[in-house]
Amino acid sequence: MQDRPKLTGMHRLLSAFVNSWKGFAGAWRSEAAFRQEVLLAVVLIPLGAYLGKTGIEKALLVGAVLVVLIVELLNTGIETVVDRIGLERHELSGLAKDVGSTAVLIAFLLLIVIWAGVLLG
Repeated sequence: MQDRPKLTGMHRLLSAFVNSWKGFAGAWRSEAAFRQEVLLAVVLIPLGAYLGKTGIEKALLVGAVLVVLIVELLNTGIETVVDRIGLERHELSGLAKDVGSTAVLIAFLLLIVIWAGVLLG
């Protein structure tokens, strides 16, 4: 097998963008939770930008929403790899999925803490 030449410059950036878009589209198609979180982000990101009084507050409110999306995408990646390996029940596969799900829960808790702290503090 021959190695493909490494992409550089604008070709690499374009390729990275296309791959990222494929990942977003794949998560959108396959994960109801991701779709729900994106729709929540569509509401919360502009709201956070509006409600934050300072640049730091705006960044915290918007950033907390983005963290939830990031963690959900990573969780989806974990679940996809585990399912690719095999669909039979295995203790380690279940643990990997549960840990990913817990990471999403913690990201949501972080979002709540930040929004409460900024808006009620």
